[in-house]
Amino acid sequence: MVAVIDYDAGNIKSVEKAVMALGGDVKITRRRDEIFSADHIILPGVGSFGEAMDKLHEYDLVEVIKEVIHRQIPFLGICLGLQLLFHGSEESEGVEGLGILPGRIVRLPEEAGLKIPHVGWNSLQFANEGRLFEGIPQDAYVYFVHSYYLQAEDPGIVTAVTEYGTRIHASVEQGNVFACQFHPEKSSDVGMRILRNFMNISG
Repeated sequence: MVAVIDYDAGNIKSVEKAVMALGGDVKITRRRDEIFSADHIILPGVGSFGEAMDKLHEYDLVEVIKEVIHRQIPFLGICLGLQLLFHGSEESEGVEGLGILPGRIVRLPEEAGLKIPHVGWNSLQFANEGRLFEGIPQDAYVYFVHSYYLQAEDPGIVTAVTEYGTRIHASVEQGNVFACQFHPEKSSDVGMRILRNFMNISG
């Protein structure tokens, strides 16, 4: 079963539909027993870093997520779900993220001709081998919607990058933790392959 963590941060139904389209049994939940009994866990999200962390604390999900990581259950953060895995964000100064991975979230630079938020399709280059990208060609296109991006402290965890006014760490992997700044559930066949690859990873 795939548990999609519900903390009022949006973008949940499209993730649910994508998992179901791949034949997965999926449950949208914030119940700790259901989360711990899942084979795979997805933390989606759109919106503000600070508000999202407030919700994770309100629903007592911070320690649940950390325990999931400790138990080695495959875990996928999507968009805001990626950003929350790191120490903090320029969007919400003073708010501590989950701190599961080392790095910081910063605002996209103001560049002539580039709109913020970044909304649209960008190609990926693979910085390191990643299990999410098995069978996916270099320069495959995926769909982004974001104003902030990851600067990972450890380049060894970065599996994919893209360019939008700067070099963006678009996907990371460490142990059982996977995360994408882009939206695989909205990235057509490439995104569905990424989700299938995640669902095929055993804990």
